[in-house]
Amino acid sequence: MKMTKIVRTTADLFFPFCLVFGLYVVIHGHLTPGGGFQGGAVMATGTALLLVARAYDDITGRIRKTVLKVCEATGLMLFLLAGLSGLFAGRPFMANWMTQTGKLFGTVVAHGPNPGNLNTAGLLPLLNLGVGIEVLGGLTLILLYMLSGIKTKEKKP
Repeated sequence: MKMTKIVRTTADLFFPFCLVFGLYVVIHGHLTPGGGFQGGAVMATGTALLLVARAYDDITGRIRKTVLKVCEATGLMLFLLAGLSGLFAGRPFMANWMTQTGKLFGTVVAHGPNPGNLNTAGLLPLLNLGVGIEVLGGLTLILLYMLSGIKTKEKKP
């Protein structure tokens, strides 16, 4: 069933905001409540909003299942490679070897109250990003597969 043009337009306008806010939650996951799973779920909610506002055929024309599967695999590979990077650095699996190096994600945290610095978590932002991409792809695929079984009833004269 198609919704009104106002509902479809509103959903189209809010979809990018859901993606940006979900990415914000993923990136700030080591500083605030949230992280990869929560941010990925917020981004998948944007897709759910489109699914509610539009017909299934319109959505599958915009969002391809193969792209979501690649998104899911990319998130998993990023998570695993971040975990394996500890082994390449001569440390255990999932070792947070990037902290306090002074390089990317390795700035030392300032003493005392501070608003937080995105560059202080070591591997955590990479792990959060991997989980966020994985959850976005997985939850959106689940929604698409659940809705693919719904058939529209044809109106009889």
